[in-house]
Amino acid sequence: MNAIKTASLTKYYGKARGIMDLNLTVAEGDFFGFIGPNGAGKSTTIRTLLGLLAPTSGTAEIFGKQIPLHKTELLADIGYMPSEAAFYRNRKVREIINLSADLRGANRRKSCIAEAARLCERLELDTEKRVNELSLGNRKKLSVICALQHNPRLCILDEPTSGLDPLMQREFFAILEERNREGATIFLSSHVLSEVQRHCRHAAVIREGRLLVSDTIEHLGCALTGEGPFSQENMTSNMSLESASAKRVTVRGLEQPPLLKGIRDVKVTGDTMTFLYGGSPKALLLALASLPLTDVTIAEPDLEEIFLHYYTPEANREPSGQNTL
Repeated sequence: MNAIKTASLTKYYGKARGIMDLNLTVAEGDFFGFIGPNGAGKSTTIRTLLGLLAPTSGTAEIFGKQIPLHKTELLADIGYMPSEAAFYRNRKVREIINLSADLRGANRRKSCIAEAARLCERLELDTEKRVNELSLGNRKKLSVICALQHNPRLCILDEPTSGLDPLMQREFFAILEERNREGATIFLSSHVLSEVQRHCRHAAVIREGRLLVSDTIEHLGCALTGEGPFSQENMTSNMSLESASAKRVTVRGLEQPPLLKGIRDVKVTGDTMTFLYGGSPKALLLALASLPLTDVTIAEPDLEEIFLHYYTPEANREPSGQNTL
């Protein structure tokens, strides 16, 4: 069975574009990444899937049932974490958790509170603090707990890790991987490529409200760093994601970039040069070691940067008369 299936799902806000003709399938039990730059349509897709927004046209199904017709039943088995959660500011954390448990019904209240206690311990969240005393990271932890305390069959998480420190991010993904092994479907919206690379088995890429591709992480990674505009032909199965992923390289003290294949988008500001590199890491390190540089940083490019440099030339231009929401 599919956990999520959409057919030509479209949402407009008046004349402004949200999503268009979205055909997306997520198998039950998958750990699925939904990736794209800010404004690509990720949150609109999620809110439409949950029935929080009415589609302009097309259909969306959760576990084989259309969300408008079976909304209450389906939402009982979904854990949703919005990108920005708001709570009653003067309530204590335990009061928010208890309220969330109450909303799940009397039959599930006890188990929800027990599971929330375990999650609070793992995420190191003080339940006696009031919401207005919490940092951004601790508010994110509270949002995670409210989304997961009822052991949902489907977890829909919209930009979940912003505000979490690296240790808590690691624990958060450990929790998700445990839930996934137990049979839950994880649908993770993100613009952080490294998160999707590390944890997801399949992913879909959305840009300007349209789905570009949906495939395994290995195939998708090759497409993201392939030469020229995106096409199915660029997706090769014999290249691992780790070896295909482009890196953003920043060096100081160089006037010219290394003479290596795979260097793109060279920019120079003062004594600092940056470029994207999609070749062998070993070749890059050997080339840099022989040059008179004074400093070097190698990092993951963000997904929006990959879009702008590895997709069609029109990626920088908004279609006439349309706005992305």
